[in-house]
Parts: sequence; C-alpha cells; structure tokens
Amino acid sequence: MNNFKKIGLTALAASLVSVSANAGEISVAGGASLNVEGFSGEQLNAGKSYTMGNQLTFTGGGELDNGLTVAVSFVMDQADAAPSPFDSHSVTISSDAMGSLKFMGEGGSTAASAIDGSAAGDIWDKFDGLTNASAQVSKSGVTGDGVTATAGDNAFIYTTPELMEGLTATASYAPQASGAETRASGMGYGLAYTGVEGLTLKYAKADIVNSTKALSGEQTVMYASYAYGPVTVSYSNFEGDLDTASKDYELTSAAISYTVSDELSVTYGMEDAEQEGATSDAEYETLSLSYVTGGMTISAGMHEAENANFGTASTQDIEKWTLGASFAF
Repeated sequence: MNNFKKIGLTALAASLVSVSANAGEISVAGGASLNVEGFSGEQLNAGKSYTMGNQLTFTGGGELDNGLTVAVSFVMDQADAAPSPFDSHSVTISSDAMGSLKFMGEGGSTAASAIDGSAAGDIWDKFDGLTNASAQVSKSGVTGDGVTATAGDNAFIYTTPELMEGLTATASYAPQASGAETRASGMGYGLAYTGVEGLTLKYAKADIVNSTKALSGEQTVMYASYAYGPVTVSYSNFEGDLDTASKDYELTSAAISYTVSDELSVTYGMEDAEQEGATSDAEYETLSLSYVTGGMTISAGMHEAENANFGTASTQDIEKWTLGASFAF
C-alpha cells in the first residue's frame, strides 16, 4: 500500500513541475553603477563624493488558459536594506483586449508620476541636499522645486489597449492610508499618443496625497518630444496646485539631443522652476554626453544653477560636474 502511495505522489509531483514549467518563467536582470561628482560656487566647496548603485530585478509570469497574462516583479536593492532589501514589487494582469492592470505594493506610480522626469532630466534634482539649494520635496513637506503625485503603497494603475492608432489612456488609484483621517484617497488619469512617427505626446493629472489636507492638491504634467533623424527635441511642464497658500509651483523644461553615432549622444537642457511667493525663479542648465558600449554606459555632464533656493544671493549660484559608469547584465 505504501508503495502505491509513493508512486502516486511521485507522479503528482512530476505533473506539478511540468505544469509550472510550461505556464511561465522567472528571470533575473541586474544593474550596477559607479559615480563621482563635485560642486563649486561662492562659499561652497563640497568636495568630491563617490556613490554606487546595485540592484537585482526579479520578474516572472506566464499566460493562463483563459488568455490572461500574469506577471510579478520585485527589486532587490541594497539602498533599501532596512527594514527589507526588497523594493518596487508589483503584480500585473493583462491581455490584448483588456489592457493591463498593475497592483503596486511599493514603488508604484500614478498617471502623473508615470511621466517620469522632466524633458531635461530633472536638472534641479542634481543639486538636491545642498544647504543653499532647494531640496526635493517628499510627502512630509512642501518646500522645494516640486511636489509629485506619488502613489504610495498598495496602489493601482490601469493602462488601456490602443483606443486608436498610437493612443492609450491610463487611470490610477491610491487608497487612503490606514489611520490617516486627513489623508484622502487619490485618483489620476492620463493620455499618451505616438501615432505620428517620431512624435510623443503625454498629458496627465493626479491628486497629490499628503499627510494633511493642507499639504495635498493636484499635479498636472505635459510632455512632448519629436525625433527627426539624429536630433530629438523635447519639452515638459509640471504644475502643482496645493491647498497651502503660497506653495504652488511650476517646472518648465526643454532639451535637445544629438545622436552622433550608435554609441555617442550629446544633450543640452534647461529648466525654470517657479514657486509661488518666491523672490526669484530658479534656473538650471546642463550639457551632458553618453557613450554606450555593450552593456556599459559612460556618462559625463556639466550642470549650472542660478538662484537655486529661489533667491538672488550669490551663494545660490552653483556649478556641478558628474562622471559615471553604469552596467546592465
């Protein structure tokens, strides 16, 4: 009798392994980087700083018998060592007919924040952390160059299939945080169009969900780019409207890139950050180059900021250089 049980269990185990192998697959991709940067400016000599990045991205999934595709993804990142090294985990359910619905446990995006980065690559963020430059805004405050409509944890984003050639729509939902009576849930929607060769147009609007109603509001994002031959021109505009007085902001950005060869490209970009009630706009410029060979990218750039903390003091005029190498495997 025991022998029959063993034979049955062995057959069942083999069957389960076979089904799992046919249904989907799991893959791992990695990335690493080495970077050095330095600042200069009046009453500023921050010296050089060296940083590194390393992460592994695990993805898995497959097609079900009913035609749906299910995918799971999570990132292992040393920067998120506490309390857990796992980051940006999500489950996506999709099909050609229904589009895709993604549930993001952490590291998600809204319809607005999915339009990632300004046209010039968020030059202002390169000066984040300096005492004489405005800091990037987190959900705990509103002073700085931008408040983003972040998704938080356990949020949803839905992307439609093509509504017409090149046109898709997105909708996002961030639930109210547990125990936060003043924090409401957040909604967002967006459109993207790529129906003309070389042209990309994006528009989105989403709620800014913060710890209090006074620090919450709405973010509107517009982005456009056009590539013709080796030249790409791009433009973006981010606006934030908060319930707190004198905290509305606007970030306008433009860039032009020239592809010298399959490996080498050069980009010039500029940004203007305006904050309600500030003495002056913060202005930024960048000139950068990128060289790609195999799985390695070498990048270098010169970046300048004027009135970096929305004031006219000469201490707010800052220069920065960057040099880095990143590896994909």
